[in-house]
Amino acid sequence: MTATPLKLFNSLTRELETFTPVHPGEARVYTCGPTVYNYPHIGNMRAYVFADVLGRTLSWKGYKLTHIINITDVGHLTDDADAGEDKMEKMAAERAQSIWDIAKHYTEAYWADVKALNIRQPAKWSIATDYIEDMLEFAKSIADKHCYELDSGLYFDVSSVADYGRLARAVTEDGEGRIDAVEGKRNAADFAIWRKTPPGEKRQMEWDSPWGRGAPGWHLECSVMGGKLLGFPFDIHTGGIDHREIHHPNEIAQNQAFCCTNGLDLAENSGARIWMHNNFLVERSGKMSKSAGEFLRLQLLIDKGYHPLAYRMMCLQAHYRSELEFSWEGLGAALTRLKRIVMAVAPLRDVALGDPGHQKFAPMREKFDAALSEDLNTSVALVALEEALAVKKVDAGVKRAVIEDMDRVLGLELFGLERVDLRIRPKVAVIADAQIEEILASRRQARAEKDFATSDALRDELVSHGVEVMDGDPLGWEWRL
Repeated sequence: MTATPLKLFNSLTRELETFTPVHPGEARVYTCGPTVYNYPHIGNMRAYVFADVLGRTLSWKGYKLTHIINITDVGHLTDDADAGEDKMEKMAAERAQSIWDIAKHYTEAYWADVKALNIRQPAKWSIATDYIEDMLEFAKSIADKHCYELDSGLYFDVSSVADYGRLARAVTEDGEGRIDAVEGKRNAADFAIWRKTPPGEKRQMEWDSPWGRGAPGWHLECSVMGGKLLGFPFDIHTGGIDHREIHHPNEIAQNQAFCCTNGLDLAENSGARIWMHNNFLVERSGKMSKSAGEFLRLQLLIDKGYHPLAYRMMCLQAHYRSELEFSWEGLGAALTRLKRIVMAVAPLRDVALGDPGHQKFAPMREKFDAALSEDLNTSVALVALEEALAVKKVDAGVKRAVIEDMDRVLGLELFGLERVDLRIRPKVAVIADAQIEEILASRRQARAEKDFATSDALRDELVSHGVEVMDGDPLGWEWRL
């Protein structure tokens, strides 16, 4: 393991804490995965880039990592506050398709984005519907002491556990406006463990239970899969900051009930020692949503000519706990930065690996380690990598070993990428070779006349069509797609 202790921000305690594993030498991490009713937008994917960097850092620090990411294919309602219709059932009805087909299509779309962003595969993708029997057993074990039954289902009584809502730093009543008003609920924040299918209705996904035929609540799924696959307490639970207000407090309450633990002064009573949350990706018009304007999914970025790893770079340039503002200009700058790094790495690609412990790189390696160890400060870690690339008069194999080691954490695939891979022709770009040559001829004339404004404008026009102009290329190439 590297020398600097790893410190992570625990949302439960609101403090930086030194990572101390529950099981020596191991790191067990659970990440709230997607509800597969639609394509993930890039704001969703920021959560998985963050979780990937966390996992890579733990591996890099020498821990044996077990990372679980769930796939929610049942139970998640249209409002995160336990209200509305089941997202999956709603989409299946709108599309007049089988809910299983909906789940399969959008799960595969999500996995494609995971691959495009060079996010490592977890130890297991846990599919919610594979754990229905486990959910029923979990619910049975807590029902007598912590739940009560209404006509609509089995509800968890949040007053039956200590410190409910501490993660959100809010008393229960503060959230009343976001919580489903169900007649008979003892407390406004009480939530469904099991939802009965209403009389006269039939869902595509429903199962028998002691409380009637129906489906599990969304919050139940994560408690069951996290506990079953990682064991309580496990080390780290991650998710987007939107989960910090309702979903994760409800998970914690269930975990307390199942494990018969007391209040949350001892963090591991929550089911995990550390709870971590990435902040929102925002655009100038406000927080992103699937219903607002152009749907910002990863494929849209690709269609506009941006390599998906430019978005990963954009995420790495900001701290995971800070808001990240999205703009096309910012994405373009991230792509340019990635291109420069890839070009600097190119001469190292075919050299034999040297010793990464070379003294000349010690300051950069220490800076890199210190940055990651201070709550995953990837923006500073990137600078350390660039400083290592800039070192002169050193064995190329040594430099390659240092950069490869750093990229194990950053995940930019620097030794698998070439500059040509980063050049994606925009989907709307339609331009013939003859037209390119005509613009180039005009540009050469402008340069000869020292009309650099016109020259730059013509170059920008070509770039907008996915054409790279290569002035002064020794082979005489003037452009390429």
